Amino acid sequence: MPREFTAARLAPPEWLLRSLGPLKPKPAPIPWPAVMRAAIGLTLPLAVGLATGYPAYGALASMGALSGVIGDTATAYRMRVFNIAVPQLFGAVGVTLGTLVYGHGWLAVGVVTAIALISGMISTIGAVASVSGLLLLLNSVVGAGLPMPGAWWLAPLLMTSGGLLVLTLALLAWPLRSGVPERIAVAGTYRTVADLLEKAGTDPDAYAAARHDVTQSLNQSYDLVLARRTRDQGRNADLVRLLAQLNALIPVVEAAPAAQQRGRPLPPEVPAAVRALAQAVERGFTGPVELRLPEGPQGSAEHAVDASIRYAAEALADADPSNVDDRLGRPAALRERARRAARNVLLSAASWRYGLRLALCIGLAQSLVSLIEVPRSYWVALTITFVMKPDFGSVFSRAVLRAIGTAAGLVLAAAVLSQVPRGWWDVPVMLVLAPMIPALTPRGYGHQTAAITPVILLLSDVLNHQGAALLAPRMYDSLIGCGIALVAGYLLWPESWGTRIGDRLADAVADTARYVECAFLDPATPGVPDQAGRARMRRRIYRDLSVVRTEFQRALTEPPPVGKQAAAWWPLVVALERVVDATTAARVRIRHGAPRPGPAESKELSRQLEQLAEDLKESTTRPAPTTGSHRAEPLDMDDDTTSPLAQLRREIAAARAVAAPAGEEA
Repeated sequence: MPREFTAARLAPPEWLLRSLGPLKPKPAPIPWPAVMRAAIGLTLPLAVGLATGYPAYGALASMGALSGVIGDTATAYRMRVFNIAVPQLFGAVGVTLGTLVYGHGWLAVGVVTAIALISGMISTIGAVASVSGLLLLLNSVVGAGLPMPGAWWLAPLLMTSGGLLVLTLALLAWPLRSGVPERIAVAGTYRTVADLLEKAGTDPDAYAAARHDVTQSLNQSYDLVLARRTRDQGRNADLVRLLAQLNALIPVVEAAPAAQQRGRPLPPEVPAAVRALAQAVERGFTGPVELRLPEGPQGSAEHAVDASIRYAAEALADADPSNVDDRLGRPAALRERARRAARNVLLSAASWRYGLRLALCIGLAQSLVSLIEVPRSYWVALTITFVMKPDFGSVFSRAVLRAIGTAAGLVLAAAVLSQVPRGWWDVPVMLVLAPMIPALTPRGYGHQTAAITPVILLLSDVLNHQGAALLAPRMYDSLIGCGIALVAGYLLWPESWGTRIGDRLADAVADTARYVECAFLDPATPGVPDQAGRARMRRRIYRDLSVVRTEFQRALTEPPPVGKQAAAWWPLVVALERVVDATTAARVRIRHGAPRPGPAESKELSRQLEQLAEDLKESTTRPAPTTGSHRAEPLDMDDDTTSPLAQLRREIAAARAVAAPAGEEA
């Protein structure tokens, strides 16, 4: 048998290599402030507990601090309060309920399963709610699985105190650095836009990746700045200025697709000018910024980019930042956002679907622990809690990485529990282990698991004094938990990924059709959104497409048929992004002198997209793998004889060609 053929047969399948890809460490700087907070936050309570003669109390406080370290992901201090304090309250409720049902058999199973349902549903709201749901379930599992020292109220008090210690350490520099993280975030967004302009007119894939980075950076900046606007608009001048600077960047983002359609790079002075603005934002500079833009920009695309950059520079120099157009509008009031989130949780099929999947898995795990006479522990349900988080990535990939990371962590825990005597020696050991959590977390889930495992086992040993005897059972528990998650949370839910992906894309196509329909109409026409309304529509579509892209990239790590189906739909995701880009570019060109197309022309393009959306919704199969490329090559949009909608028409035709197999099979 030929050697090449044997090697090909022995090579692991491509989907498995994609699933194990996160084992390769991601390049990321070490977050030294978070490392120091973890070292102090987890070690200090343990030392105080030993000094006072109550090591178990210190271990509980360190467990709470561990939760705070996991949730300490924000840069702005206001967001740190939410990211750490709010989840701690949910965690306190969870450990209280778990402690009250400890050892009560069916009651424990019912309560923990109900908590899993609630936890799963609220996790779909957003980042803070996701961490809150995680701690609610995680602490209830720990409370129902470990005997807690003292009265029922002592464990939640100690664990909350440990989390608040981490929060206090995180807020120590707030008076000295007020507003700095927000400025850094906005400046970072300016730099991602500079990278986008640098990629414009070059490789389409590099440009698409850069645009995705811009969308994510805008999301982060608006989460940090815009979310506080309702309360602080009239009192915080720095907040108003940052918001104005962020809004002034939107025309530059809108001009980037027009630059991409040129088919040749922009002069290097253009991205350099945006980076100069980024530096001014980061330093808090409020005067005129010297721009070395090329003189006499050529064509409508360069004119649009040049004008938008100068507009952003004027916003930085304006003494009254409230003069800048607010294209994205004022966010809804906090009460309205809370009401909307609650309505979405209760009425969303995705929310109920995930909550029921999580509840089924946790119910099985808790039944195994509470009802069946086998030597299993809370670690089974704890493993499922981490593996089944929907916003953390693929369930399959996380189950595999969890098993591998736990095995690696147990090797380190074995050395600690077998060689280090219990007592004061635990303090220097914790001082070494705790900083590894924030240091390794940015490098991937498997690395985070390997860092957290020995810390949890060390704290568990302080509570139940089982020593090295914990190691093998915890490995078995992790494997059982991963198995339950894969079977009950993955294989037993044969949801048609082709249908769900098709529905998600169909909604995005329908939104794009509405955008195309109103993008080129006269704003004075009754019922047509104004410039701000169109900007919000475009922003919402790009944000939705960013979410779709992220979900598809996660789905690509799944085994067949999910990964294969996601790969088949992926070209349509790319094609739809290009349609939105072409629409925005055409609007920019019209704004800079190109003739406005007639209503019938834009209506026809919108109708084609609506038909595509209907075909996707009716299709029950994924697109067949496409041969060749359906990507539309860019036209010379600086040619005055070229219709402003010519490239958009070509991109829509390319998108329909990509999706044609799905429409034909439907």
